[in-house]
Amino acid sequence: MKIFPCDQIKLIDEYTVKNEPVSSVDLMERAAGQIFQWYSARFERSKRVIIFAGPGNNGGDGLALARIMTANRYEPEVYYVHFTEKTSKDFDINRQRLQTETTVPFNIISKPDHFPPIYSDDIIIDSIFGSGLSNPAEGLAGDIIRLINSTGAFVIAIDIPSGLFGEDNSGNNRENIIKAGHTLSFQFPKLSFLFAENNICTGDWTVLNIRLSSKAINDIFTPYIFLERNDVAPIIKNRKKFDHKGIFGHGLLVAGSFGKMGSAVLGAKAALRAGIGLLTCHLPSGGNIIMQCAVPEAMVSADNSEKYISDDLVTDKYSAVGIGPGMGTREESQKVLYNLLMTCKKPMVIDADALNILGLNRNWFSLLKENIILTPHPKEFERLTESTDDSFTRLKNQVEFSKNNRCTVILKGAYTSISTPEGKIYFNSTGNPGMATAGSGDVLTGIVLSLLSQGYTPENATVAGVFLHGLAGDIAMEKSGCEALIASDIPDNLGNAFDKLKSLE
Repeated sequence: MKIFPCDQIKLIDEYTVKNEPVSSVDLMERAAGQIFQWYSARFERSKRVIIFAGPGNNGGDGLALARIMTANRYEPEVYYVHFTEKTSKDFDINRQRLQTETTVPFNIISKPDHFPPIYSDDIIIDSIFGSGLSNPAEGLAGDIIRLINSTGAFVIAIDIPSGLFGEDNSGNNRENIIKAGHTLSFQFPKLSFLFAENNICTGDWTVLNIRLSSKAINDIFTPYIFLERNDVAPIIKNRKKFDHKGIFGHGLLVAGSFGKMGSAVLGAKAALRAGIGLLTCHLPSGGNIIMQCAVPEAMVSADNSEKYISDDLVTDKYSAVGIGPGMGTREESQKVLYNLLMTCKKPMVIDADALNILGLNRNWFSLLKENIILTPHPKEFERLTESTDDSFTRLKNQVEFSKNNRCTVILKGAYTSISTPEGKIYFNSTGNPGMATAGSGDVLTGIVLSLLSQGYTPENATVAGVFLHGLAGDIAMEKSGCEALIASDIPDNLGNAFDKLKSLE
């Protein structure tokens, strides 16, 4: 699924109206019908429904919804937030239809004192502002938004929570943004839905298909892709009857230090479960017995140091290299990473402490190249770039880092983002909060290392690896619940994740 900035969504709307052809008010009717179908399947008819409408097309959606609900024996209440004399043409048409075709009162709020009494078991439909908003909600609109948020009622936002911008909210007034329990977005999610600090505004969200022009969607370029199964399934390679382990690559995992051998074990298990042919783990010598007992399928290359990684490595015989989980940042280990960046010509995934080492040696960025993948969580990424609490700014930094340093970056989170050297940005749709647990990132490193070793391109290894990692976590959560999920549950369910992905019709 493509994700478009709001100005491009407007172009797609306009193209649909012109070329389907369908009038803009009929497209609004289509959208309102989809909202009603979603609502009626989830809420009892007895619930009190209060619709707050603004003067634009988003308000027109709300008025069309009120009319459709009334025709289906619901009793919605409409409150028009009158903060301007300007109204859109389609709003005017739907106001006229509401007043001539129904008995729904058109209540006007021209000052905060007109706000109606609302109780916590009521349902509020927010259609004050749509995705075209370009300035923070202030004045009467801001007052009403704050009053809505104070009611404790369940809020359903139409297309986007009123007051929220579709992309960059770094300069927004967060006090004056609707805090929805659920957002119903038309055709695509908005980019801002994927940022952690906006979740309090969007709540859960659902994309409603209002049948915008598929030609416009296909033809208009956007760098943003929201990954779904049909994007990932074709990437997965099929195995043939006479294939053997040599065909599926030999990976090297450089990981572990005293007290942190679990990171190496988790990465190794994940690499093997993801289908690698052969795996060698270069470990501190004190970790040899741990790995041989925990993962007998893995081979061990023992470092001269018992407690940390110190040996320079020759990687010519390996298909790909993974480095970082649990290895620490000692000076000796830093030299190992530097040597690999200087000499290794094979695809490489850099994670955890190896990322922290990079952050300590930013002059090494020039050694990064297109077959290298970095897998930071937000704090690790900030050590490579700059500190920010704003996810949109962090995404811009991620894109620039990938382009400037010719590498792929997996920025881990609820909607893990993948940026490529060419400027593509993928957002992952799988995964759950139970995966926010120690070792989950080590598992991802093992999966990506495995796919690189099997000959997947860095782009395909990251796309498939991140999606499979989240899907395995989702399957694990179905079995154990969210709180009880641990990192080793993820590789244990990778087989089911592959099967589920490949069973897609």
